[in-house]
Amino acid sequence: MFNTRCRKREIQIRMFGIFIHYKQLLRVIRCTSLRKLANYAKLTVSYRFSLAGKRFFADQRPCFISIEPADFCNLRCPECPVGMRSGIKRPQKTMDADLYRKLIDELSPALLHAIFYFQGEPLLCKHLPEMIRYAHDAKIYTSTSTNAQNLNEELAGALIRSGLDKLIISIDGSDQETYERYRIGGSLQKAMDGTRRLTALKKQWNKTNPFVEIQCLLLNGNEHHMEDMKKLAKELGADKLTFKTAQFYDFENGNPLLPENPAHSRYKKQPDGKYILKKRLRNRCRRLWTGAVVNTNGDVLPCCFDKDGRFAFGNIRNDSFSGCWHSEKALRFREKILENRKQFEMCRNCTS
Repeated sequence: MFNTRCRKREIQIRMFGIFIHYKQLLRVIRCTSLRKLANYAKLTVSYRFSLAGKRFFADQRPCFISIEPADFCNLRCPECPVGMRSGIKRPQKTMDADLYRKLIDELSPALLHAIFYFQGEPLLCKHLPEMIRYAHDAKIYTSTSTNAQNLNEELAGALIRSGLDKLIISIDGSDQETYERYRIGGSLQKAMDGTRRLTALKKQWNKTNPFVEIQCLLLNGNEHHMEDMKKLAKELGADKLTFKTAQFYDFENGNPLLPENPAHSRYKKQPDGKYILKKRLRNRCRRLWTGAVVNTNGDVLPCCFDKDGRFAFGNIRNDSFSGCWHSEKALRFREKILENRKQFEMCRNCTS
């Protein structure tokens, strides 16, 4: 549960199955308690028992939850389900405030991490800072991810005051031509200006939060700009830069966005010319035992790969979260994953 490692001169600490940057350690410790640690231990035992073919999943609650603040976006990224549907007119929804508070009130005694992101652009939800503050006051570690297109000074200040622990900003290129190849409809200048505003306010107010991580998807066209991205992240005052491999929905026959360097891709080419995942898909998934997703509709989903809510365990408008997460449908889904994970298309493109 707890060990350290050094990667490229950055110390990270492994806690609760994830690596935490050392600068965030105190903020993580603030969100822990004996009750939360006991719940995490029970989740671990439950997962191990399940791998051995025994059902042991009674009163545990998730240690992390992904909450969808908004289900729409201002960009048209080609490998994002929301971006790909941007030309289709449909209701634009944000998370209902009362429903959200009901969810946090139920989960806060055991919850370690609330992730305010699923599919849409979180900063388009006007009451996002209030949502984050509510979780922060409940001593839950909070994070979100954004394209920073509308990160103005007022919103940057609101996010800092909310107590947000971590902010991931997606910037996939060091010049506009490269950036907009994936972030279609986006402005690199807006993303940079928004980042500068927030990091400048942090410095002005002598705040350490939120921890700012710039995340760059490695694609054909930007993979040669890694050194430029390092310089840009430093210039913007980010705490960390992460290069991330991209997920593609259509990858078996190749994809124009696939990186040239195989080391930058999560897929590998077979002798017959087809592409497969590099990582072997095992009949297990720890995430199903430790967390879940709740979308703007209130559906409890097994994970962030269930983009269309096909495998919803239930809805918190009609039932408690625990009632959904411990339902027979949820338990049976976990058992099917252990039997044959490849039977689910969404799992066949997952690297967890």
